[in-house]
Amino acid sequence: MTATTSTTTTSPAPRRSHPARLPGTLALGVERARYELRVFFRERDAVVFIFAYPVIMMAIFAAVFGQDGATVQAGGVDIPFAQYFLPGMIATGVVLSSFQSLAISISVERDEGGLKRLRGTPLPAAAYFLGKIGQVLGTQLVQTTILLAVAVALFDVTLPDTAGDWLTFAWVYLLGTAAGAVCGVAFSSVPRSGRSASAVVTPIVLVLQFISGVFFQWDSLPGWMQQVASVFPLRWLVEGMQAVFLPEAVAGDAELVTTAAVLTAWLVVGLVVGVRFFRWRRRDDG
Repeated sequence: MTATTSTTTTSPAPRRSHPARLPGTLALGVERARYELRVFFRERDAVVFIFAYPVIMMAIFAAVFGQDGATVQAGGVDIPFAQYFLPGMIATGVVLSSFQSLAISISVERDEGGLKRLRGTPLPAAAYFLGKIGQVLGTQLVQTTILLAVAVALFDVTLPDTAGDWLTFAWVYLLGTAAGAVCGVAFSSVPRSGRSASAVVTPIVLVLQFISGVFFQWDSLPGWMQQVASVFPLRWLVEGMQAVFLPEAVAGDAELVTTAAVLTAWLVVGLVVGVRFFRWRRRDDG
């Protein structure tokens, strides 16, 4: 008689599935920056305006005022017009790529409901803003490289040849970009709709260019205009860039300490106002 032994096989208990961890805020910000850059370069009108505007304006002013070798008299030094206008054009490019670009694009995204939908995703708000800053830095580097290349190749502009000048350029450039970006984010809540954003933002930038010594020699502007311009960051961006690209006899007295103080102050103001008043929804959406 044979005994039959039955063996019962017990299946292992199923493992608990853990939800996938999201990447960190910095990693998400880098990916968001890549996305923002792709979207930016698809908008051909914005690309042409932001990249070409400083180059075109410098070419126009250098050609009109620099005919027959005419120069700018500043600090007892004769400076070619292209050399004199270059610092203002770089400063203008920073404002266009940071303040104007963000103030308009974020207003449009809000008006179209993009910010509201984005707010409902797991993406941290900080990653969204890091992506915007990454987009600004990427576009500005391309814009500035094009401007400097054209200035050297077509207008015989002399670039700085000391490490100290380039170090000054770097911190003025980055601090000006940061201030412009946070102010653009904060100001994006001012236009009532995306359609009105350009009409609200663009005239402000144009007026600041005319009163900040971008298109005209600073000493030739009325005193009251200089006082108004000195309140805003564009004037000090121009001042900082002049310390880099103009002869020491002209820009040696550039108030770099004041430049740093004013740009930092606007950075702080932009952060405070942005945190307090930034809106993810349209005004009529609760």
